[in-house]
Amino acid sequence: MPGYYDGRYWTLWKLPMFGCNDSSQVLNEIEQCKQTYPNAYIRCLAFDNIQQVQCMAFLIQTPN
Repeated sequence: MPGYYDGRYWTLWKLPMFGCNDSSQVLNEIEQCKQTYPNAYIRCLAFDNIQQVQCMAFLIQTPN
């Protein structure tokens, strides 16, 4: 639920982009998310499908 932030939950923008090999697809999704939710925290996560672990996470946008 966008707009509800209690420090515990993050909602997904869309379904995970499994098998994505083109960085422009990721950047396009980030830009669409930023336009839709200009006053929300937005973060990007990456997972290693072999080890089944999160290998990268960073904030893209913080609320004004």
